[in-house]
Amino acid sequence: MNEKMGRMSIETKIKNAVLVGLQLPKMSTQELDGSLQELTRLVTTLGYNVVGQLTQKRSTYRAAAVLGEGKLKELAEWTGGTGKIASMVDRKITKAEAKRIEEAGADEDAGAEDADADEENFEAEDEAVAEAGALTEDQKGSAQIVIVDSDLSPSQLRNLESATGVTVLDRTGVIIEIFSRHARTRAARLQVEIAKLTYVAPRLRETGASEDRQGGGGKGAGESSLELDKRKIRDRIKELKTELASIGNEHQIRRARREQENCVALVGYTNAGKSSLMRAMTGSEVLVADKLFATLDTTIRPLYPESRPKVLVSDTVGFIKKLPHDLVASFKSTLDEALHASLLLFVVDAADPSFRSQLEVTQSVLAEVGAKDIPSLLVLNKRDRLSEAEQTEIKNEFSDKRFSDTVMISTRNKDDLKLLRDKIMSYFESHMVDEDLFVPYSAKGVIGEIRARMRVLGETYDEKGVTLKVRGAPEALAHVKKHLS
Repeated sequence: MNEKMGRMSIETKIKNAVLVGLQLPKMSTQELDGSLQELTRLVTTLGYNVVGQLTQKRSTYRAAAVLGEGKLKELAEWTGGTGKIASMVDRKITKAEAKRIEEAGADEDAGAEDADADEENFEAEDEAVAEAGALTEDQKGSAQIVIVDSDLSPSQLRNLESATGVTVLDRTGVIIEIFSRHARTRAARLQVEIAKLTYVAPRLRETGASEDRQGGGGKGAGESSLELDKRKIRDRIKELKTELASIGNEHQIRRARREQENCVALVGYTNAGKSSLMRAMTGSEVLVADKLFATLDTTIRPLYPESRPKVLVSDTVGFIKKLPHDLVASFKSTLDEALHASLLLFVVDAADPSFRSQLEVTQSVLAEVGAKDIPSLLVLNKRDRLSEAEQTEIKNEFSDKRFSDTVMISTRNKDDLKLLRDKIMSYFESHMVDEDLFVPYSAKGVIGEIRARMRVLGETYDEKGVTLKVRGAPEALAHVKKHLS
């Protein structure tokens, strides 16, 4: 029992991670630092402790070992690895299998020799940096996982794991793992599993589990365990997509019921403060946490205090740089809330120096799902973290017509929230018209519908009925008039 408890305590101990960043020719040092800072937050959200980072200038991501020889040895010091890549094949294989491996790996390793040759100019720099920043005895062997700030091919992952002797994750793997832990609703869990299986499938080749299973009584090899695993993944993805489609139909039915409602969608970079704003504007108990991707499931609540006509607010999944395309595709049904919204609120953390590039990422992802031309309002959030001079500078920068309007707020300031609410209502009211409607006393339910979907500006009564002066959308007015005709 004590031995078992000891193993459990070791397994639950927080792992130390070392980060690897590559600086390509067109990438500035500031961009590299910003990307590594973001990766640090992702890794921390995943539950790891970052103990160090290693960077290198490279001409391409495609080198077989990702890093040059000197940097690879330096990385291995962090993990206690050998710094050398073991032979890919350490067992006898058939000629047919060798040919499959060669063909499958050709595309991944194409240009690797050229890439390594291009790094000769950096090797001297690698050695100088490693000498100047030699690891302490405490740092040597302190990392149990390596995380690379880029997408890696299956061969690159295998080579790095061979040289370091520990698990290696790329940026996509980290993001998918965070998504899988934070998904709450059935739809989100299905979407994440599809993305995870799509990510895992091409990497099965590197596991080494590919011995053939002989077919019963026939000549030649039967279906290999690798082929079986890949087929199981394809079947599972097909099954998940079918289930997700049925859930999507339910969402479409609910969305159709809301078609006559005014809908506002909060969109923006992860951790920009969308959920805090959602909570402040609707009074709902949505999750608010200082973590990346704290919200993966769309939440829809009415604006509070309730307005006339009613306005619905939806909180959507946050975006991030280098968001895997498979995840964008998987979460398309979630992002459909933005696609069908009447107004988009682009929420940005104005106190973050990189918020401009974050805003570009949000706009780019929304363009992918077809939400590019929806009217929008820019919300510069967290102004309480900025000086007066910084606030003025940012306001002047965004005083153009890129958005329908711009407002700078803090979710902790009631006056700021009222200002934002007024801007939202004025947007919807700008498309409304004023009209007098006479409703006879015999018309049942019509007055209730009018009060729910329009603003009543005045009312007078006589012996036959009530005359209401209302402000509403032309579509809502036309719908009510049908009941009165």
